[in-house]
Amino acid sequence: MAWENRSLLMEFVFLGYPSNPEVCILFFLGVSLAYTLIICGHVLILVAIQTEARLHTPMYYFLGSLSAVEICYTAVVVPHILANILQPEKTITLLGCATQMIFFIGLGSADCFLLAAMAYDRYVAICHPLQYPLIMTLTLCIHLVVASVVIGLFLSLQLVAFIFSLPFCRAQSIEHFFCDVPPVMHLVCANSHIHEQSVLVAATLAVAAPFFLITTSYAFIMVAVLKIHSAAGRHQAFSTCSSHLTVVLLQYGCCAFMYLRPNSIYYPKQDQFISLVYTLGTPLLNPLIYTLRNSEIKGILGRCLTRNYLFQNN
Repeated sequence: MAWENRSLLMEFVFLGYPSNPEVCILFFLGVSLAYTLIICGHVLILVAIQTEARLHTPMYYFLGSLSAVEICYTAVVVPHILANILQPEKTITLLGCATQMIFFIGLGSADCFLLAAMAYDRYVAICHPLQYPLIMTLTLCIHLVVASVVIGLFLSLQLVAFIFSLPFCRAQSIEHFFCDVPPVMHLVCANSHIHEQSVLVAATLAVAAPFFLITTSYAFIMVAVLKIHSAAGRHQAFSTCSSHLTVVLLQYGCCAFMYLRPNSIYYPKQDQFISLVYTLGTPLLNPLIYTLRNSEIKGILGRCLTRNYLFQNN
């Protein structure tokens, strides 16, 4: 079924939602709570970085950009999931599915590239501290953030255009909560091996390439840190990277499991759970990881909340 033979209003039906009404209510409440906490956590980080002059540094500029991307990333699918839970028909049009995939995969890829930019920032800060202000200028930071988003969306657009040019020979039922690559590719009935390889190449560019940059940066960081004679100095250097490393492991663990594998290895129920982890779990944990392991942000957030509380009571 090629594009010219399809109606853009053709609908896919999602089969991943629970059918039991009581379970649906619990699912709705759980997703709503997680989404509210995600938005609040990332907005607090953005407000803290924006209002505190001490945080106007490259590291926090990247952290703020990561929070903004993750707010948009979750907004692409979570409101649609919540709306579908309340509707008897869990459907999406072909055009809506393609659009959702473009922005979901594009912003997810931008997330990966931003983590690579943050790793480069830590590499320059630890390995070239004297040149750090000269290298990590505001202009370079803006260029890296814009490049991350543009490259992510460009790769996603190419991938989604390729997937939706393939023939779908099965019933238009998606064993998932939203339009993602593995469940949609499972509907394709063309020569699967060739198409799987094409999807794997795109996934490798979006996931494995930035991960390689991150591991390279941290290899140089490790060498530089081990040369520090002071135990306190080594601890300080590691502590500045620990939050970022934790987020990288969470993000890339889920992405590698979902996208860097053959289409034949497809387990709908397991994939649905993993998708909730990287759609809700990772964006929810990221603000907690960065604030709980960063005394500076914790102190600033505490002061911001105290000022807001006192302002409301005056």
